Amino acid sequence: MTERLADISARIDGIRQLGAVVNAMKGIAAARAHAARSQVGAVDSFAATIAAAMAQVLPQDAAEPSAKGDAKTGLLLFCAEQGFAGAFSERVLDGIGDTPQTRLFLVGTRGLSVAAARGVTPHWTAPLPSHTPAIPKLADQITAAIYSAVAADRIDSLDVVFTNWAAGRPGLRRVRLFPIDLGDLPARTGDRPLMQLPEETLIASLGQDYFAAQVCKAALHAFAAENEARMEAMTAAGSQISRELETFEATLRRVRQEAITAEIIELGSGAASAP
Repeated sequence: MTERLADISARIDGIRQLGAVVNAMKGIAAARAHAARSQVGAVDSFAATIAAAMAQVLPQDAAEPSAKGDAKTGLLLFCAEQGFAGAFSERVLDGIGDTPQTRLFLVGTRGLSVAAARGVTPHWTAPLPSHTPAIPKLADQITAAIYSAVAADRIDSLDVVFTNWAAGRPGLRRVRLFPIDLGDLPARTGDRPLMQLPEETLIASLGQDYFAAQVCKAALHAFAAENEARMEAMTAAGSQISRELETFEATLRRVRQEAITAEIIELGSGAASAP
């Protein structure tokens, strides 16, 4: 009986330690998600400023890029970087369907493992940073990889696929990154400004900044969503741990009562048999 009590007590201690780890992971995920959400607004403001500048310098007769008959579309996917996020990466890969001829640019180490298990080999991969200050550098790496693929005539258009957490649930979004949809730009206000740079150079520079801002925005949404998914998974794990802890504590009380009862019976039997 004593050995059984020790085993149950050890199991309870182990469950409590696991619960502390789960709570710590949940707290870290919550802090990271909050940081990413707070920075999305700044990126939106920057992108809006660039979009307004582009609207001012573009000619009035600027036409939307015509789609090619044999368009080579690339996909930029933001999957999970770490585990304990449920089916986060699986949802992203399920959302793109069967795309054997599409160039995939995949961000997220965990997502890369899931893709490899499905026989999917991305054209380019990178890890998602563990902290938001490193996301602009990641955006620069993505931009360089995309421009390199365009220069090599591997792609001529690009969509980004990322998870956006809204109303307590994850939602998959697919957004065209380039060619830039001129319909998304605000209306021009006033006359065109005086430009010191050649028009094409200025427009190309603004387009690169706008592209980088959109990549940063998608990365921040994906970063926040992954940590929201991890919070949800840790909450579910915490609930399961609480139920198991209650079960083992009830078992411990019952075994202790049985041990006390056995001792009382033993003492009573001893007293009855005494001369």
